[in-house]
Amino acid sequence: MSTRPQHRVTATDGQRLAVYSAGDPARPTLVLVHGYPDNATVWDALVHDLAADHHVVTYDVRGAGRSTAPDDRSGYLLDQLADDLRAVVDSVSPDHPVHVVAHDWGSIQAWHAVTEPEHSPRFASFTSISGPDLDHAGHWLRKAPDGVRTVLRQAVRSSYIGFFGTPGLPEAAWLSGIGGLALAGLERVGGGPRVPARRATRDYLNGLALYRANMLRRFTRPTERRTSVPVQALAPTHDAFMVDQLQSNAGRWVDDFRFHRFQGGHWSVRSRPAPVARRVRAFVAEIESGAPRPVRNLTAQQARRHGGAFAGQVAVITGAGSGIGRCLAFELAERGARIVAVDVNGPAAERTAALCSLVTPGSAAQRVDVTDAAAMHALAAWVRDEYGVPDMVVNNAGIGVAGPFLEASTEDLERVVDTNLWGVIHGVRAFAPMMVEGGGGGRIVNTASAASYLPSRLYGAYSATKAAVLGLSRSLRGELAGRGVSVTAVCPGLIDTGIISSARLSGMGEVSRAKERLNRLYRLRGYTPERAARRIADAVESDPEIVPVTSEAHIGLALSRLSPAALRAYARLAPPS
Repeated sequence: MSTRPQHRVTATDGQRLAVYSAGDPARPTLVLVHGYPDNATVWDALVHDLAADHHVVTYDVRGAGRSTAPDDRSGYLLDQLADDLRAVVDSVSPDHPVHVVAHDWGSIQAWHAVTEPEHSPRFASFTSISGPDLDHAGHWLRKAPDGVRTVLRQAVRSSYIGFFGTPGLPEAAWLSGIGGLALAGLERVGGGPRVPARRATRDYLNGLALYRANMLRRFTRPTERRTSVPVQALAPTHDAFMVDQLQSNAGRWVDDFRFHRFQGGHWSVRSRPAPVARRVRAFVAEIESGAPRPVRNLTAQQARRHGGAFAGQVAVITGAGSGIGRCLAFELAERGARIVAVDVNGPAAERTAALCSLVTPGSAAQRVDVTDAAAMHALAAWVRDEYGVPDMVVNNAGIGVAGPFLEASTEDLERVVDTNLWGVIHGVRAFAPMMVEGGGGGRIVNTASAASYLPSRLYGAYSATKAAVLGLSRSLRGELAGRGVSVTAVCPGLIDTGIISSARLSGMGEVSRAKERLNRLYRLRGYTPERAARRIADAVESDPEIVPVTSEAHIGLALSRLSPAALRAYARLAPPS
């Protein structure tokens, strides 16, 4: 990108905005809006990538770079910043809507523009990176839909806002160099190559007016701001300033919303631009294709669920033809995810996908045996061709085997190991490499069991496979953490899924009576797979290592850590209840 503006745009109040462009003007136009304390050079790496097949425009926000600066704080109000964006758009693409990509404070002002009815027709799409709508944030802080703990986490990350509002102190920090040293440390969070920022003193000082003119007003008196412009929010995994929930919550205000995570820190647009470029390129291509957007007739409550952390994501779920896998597919579809339902029972997978598509169009089914490594790799290749890199892979397929271990047949033991353990291994090996290569940010969820830490006289083989899944998941969580992919193990407990009806029982007398006794136990427990799916979906949002689902799973996990001898003694007396 040129270091000198290729032209200037006059704002509605007379300020002069320095505008730069790259790429072919005949291609779709992207307008990139930087944040604080940056200028347009923060986008240089991304511009280099995207200009190959787009017309890319950047500009220095008022007060930054080579743009002029207002004399009064009122010149930095959001209404004026949105007008500036509109002026740039009208200048570079007077006849066609543009795609906006914005970061940090650039996102804040772009949100204000796309939610303004006067401006929204000028935007074909909006990609927001690490920046909320301040009015949306004000509502989120007041109602705390994701819990008080999450709000407190965000309050800690936003503590700098109060400092920036203090007269004189932030100016002294920037001028003394102390602020620059602190900022350099924060820029290293999330890894990636160290790319020096090209900022001037005026970028640091002038931009303080953004906070002082807007924050208190928007947080204390938030309005309702909605938009029909398609929006994707991109959240770095190591954002020092924002929690995921503040960004994903915006979906309740957007008709067509999707939320994606990627590996990196707050300034990944400069240090790790490839994952951002991939998401922007795919999103713009989808919009430019002219494919009809799905019309959703949802209630207000459904819209809130449909526009959260799973909105627009792709989730691959094995064992989706029945039980927890099927219900989790429905739950994630209701929250806006497109589902790839995988099961060895093809018709069952198709029924799941068909029902998911009624809520979120675009779901699909695949008949695959998870014990077949080649078939799982073929599935991964198909998903990548059809959907791109998935946001979530749930290795859920499993079977039950019960009875004394010494009386189990070799065939039964091989079958349970092949399905419960090797099925997870094949799923991880097929999908994890593409998730890492795609920039990280995805989640792998492996279904283990409370039996993985609860010893049993009757479930030795089953427990062994699930303990292996739990151990593998914990190890993978450490291995893949630095590569942006999180791993979670789910330990359900007694869920009435019907798994006993299809389980192989050995050495337990009359098999039909034994199955009926066990089925009766699960029915009396009364914990449905629908309830389990809600619990899993809620928990996975916060990226835990282990998700114990039922109360007995929670208690068993605690006892396995505090008093494993008590669990061993109980296992000698009776089968687990």
